[in-house]
Amino acid sequence: MKIIVTSVFVQDQDKALAFYTKTLGFVKKHDVPTGEFRWITLVSPGDQNGTELLLEPNVHPAAQEYQKSIFAEGIPATMFGVANIHKEYERLLENGVKFTMEPTKAGEVTIAVFDDTCGNLIQLIQN
Repeated sequence: MKIIVTSVFVQDQDKALAFYTKTLGFVKKHDVPTGEFRWITLVSPGDQNGTELLLEPNVHPAAQEYQKSIFAEGIPATMFGVANIHKEYERLLENGVKFTMEPTKAGEVTIAVFDDTCGNLIQLIQN
């Protein structure tokens, strides 16, 4: 068994698609109409057959409350691994990304947290 799709709730699929592809650098794998919304998944550019990230519309009240609550508590919705967190931090800052935590050593890893502009905090980690 392996993880093939994971999701993050987003307030606006088009805005999220633009941010996650143009700013973060993910690649769109699927963009399929499903009625009012779309099944939009992204993959890492170097692993196009790897785990997909679904940009899940947060239309259900429970999803909205969950997203709002963890954001308010400073809890990241998900985590992305990077090879060089300081380089990635600088690249994202140059692209206007707002960080709530700059790269910080936490035991054997270094982490940082940013706002994805779609209702989530995202944690970066470098092992």
